[in-house]
Amino acid sequence: MTQVVSANSGYVFHNRLTHSLQVAQVGRRLAEKLRKRWPDLTENLVCPDVVEAACLAHDLGHPPFGHIAEKCLNELTSHTGGFEGNAQSFRIVTRLASRSNNYGGVDLTAAVLAGILKYPWLKDGNPEKPNKWGAYGSEKKAFDFAAQLLPEVNTPTVEAQLMDWADDVTYSVHDLEDFYRAGRLPLHLLANRDPRERDMFFDSVFARRKDDKAFAEQQELREAFTDILISTFSIPRAYDGSSRHRGDLRTFTGILIGRYINAASLVADGNVVRLRIDDELRMEVLMLKELIWSYVIEAPSLAARQHGQQRVIGELFEIYTSLAQSPSNWKIFPTFYRERLAEVRGNDDEVTRTCIDLIAGMTESQAVGMHHRLTGQIHSSGLDDILQ
Repeated sequence: MTQVVSANSGYVFHNRLTHSLQVAQVGRRLAEKLRKRWPDLTENLVCPDVVEAACLAHDLGHPPFGHIAEKCLNELTSHTGGFEGNAQSFRIVTRLASRSNNYGGVDLTAAVLAGILKYPWLKDGNPEKPNKWGAYGSEKKAFDFAAQLLPEVNTPTVEAQLMDWADDVTYSVHDLEDFYRAGRLPLHLLANRDPRERDMFFDSVFARRKDDKAFAEQQELREAFTDILISTFSIPRAYDGSSRHRGDLRTFTGILIGRYINAASLVADGNVVRLRIDDELRMEVLMLKELIWSYVIEAPSLAARQHGQQRVIGELFEIYTSLAQSPSNWKIFPTFYRERLAEVRGNDDEVTRTCIDLIAGMTESQAVGMHHRLTGQIHSSGLDDILQ
């Protein structure tokens, strides 16, 4: 599944798996570069294996349909602890994934668990970011185990910061590549000396982000975005799939990845070592990510699709939470979730959380298929397996 479009929308789109693999590659390269350049600062703080593992795990908790479903599930569970994709990732690796019958999760080290914690606090644990958190209260024991390695309260480890930067870089560059190839991003016009397309893009961004402090320096953001596109993007027209365009596009994305890997450095701040990202290059990535918002996410065709996706998620939630109240209805649940329901029976919050685990763990095609089956929109043979 992807964050923006459905996995079956076209072969050009990176999916969640390829994205995670690419984030892991970038994260590992970042860690190796920092260890080589700052060996004294990184000896006990940056391990490429830890960064790579954290990168591979960082998106496990994203539900089908990506961020639109994440928002929907959070609203549906606001009375029972909410839903957050990062917290769900932490829950998967510490509780839901199975490595042994003797304990839940996959028995990760404290360093890897801390590396996953982009937001190293529980819900409502950071008033500056009330809508983000890294773990649910149900995983507090595992969270406390990982939090021993935090440099300061509510401050991610350097390895977690590297994971986060690798994610931003990979997301911005590869989504840009995908949607240009799909004909949705006019990069050739944005990189043109004629500023009209860029001006429309800037107007869209700054209107949408008018209350976001990260977008306060509008002139600097304009210049950073303009400079990187004009200086490095060389395709003069819409993508046509030719060998020339394929090669030029790969060259462009390769330049960007290398550029943003080299944007990272380390600084010692008293007893705390911090990751520093070059301000201008951070601005570039910030604006590249906005391309998807302006040209894809806010497009009417995607908005209509997302309305339907929200309905699927909402109705699955209503069906599962209703049927979970009575053991006589548990037969519609996969075996693993029947076992979980038996364990938490009588605890309404945990029953709801189990239903959320089931929905969030589905692929997009599974979510749509189960919704059709449970609402009678399709009639299968009755012998098809329920989710395993």
